[in-house]
Formats: sequence, C-alpha cells, structure tokens
Amino acid sequence: MKGEPNERAVRLGEYIIETHSTVRGAAAQFGISKSTVHKDLQERLPKISPSLYPQVRVILDKNKEERHIRGGLATKQKYFDIAQNKK
Repeated sequence: MKGEPNERAVRLGEYIIETHSTVRGAAAQFGISKSTVHKDLQERLPKISPSLYPQVRVILDKNKEERHIRGGLATKQKYFDIAQNKK
C-alpha cells in the first residue's frame, strides 16, 4: 500500500494489533519494505495516534524477544528438511 504515509502508519498499527504480525509479515502484506514499516511505526505513529502506539509497541517488543527462537526453529526445520530429502 503506497500513498499517504500517516494513513499507512495507522493501518499498519491496526494490522499489527489485529494479527500480532511481525514487521516482516506486515511489510509483505502491505507490499512495502521493513524499513518503511519501522519508520511508520516508530516515528509517525506516536505523533499521529498516541493511543494506538503503546499497543503496537507491546507487540513489537514481544516479537523482538521471540525472534531468536523463531530463527532457531527455522534453522532446525531447514536441516530437518535437508535430512528428509537425503533418505
């Protein structure tokens, strides 16, 4: 979703709250870069919707705490798939 940055920031915030999506997932859904998602949520959203920002921040912090676990699971799955293909 290209267009008005302030409107996009609010829609991104609402999307993340509804789906508990990661930044990467939100970027893919909206067809924008992860950098744009970060800029919209970190810089624009607190200024245009101070009531929405804390809710988004909680989810982003939770995702940040869990990302090393997701990375480990992805690596585990990758090597499991490789092992299955060799059989």
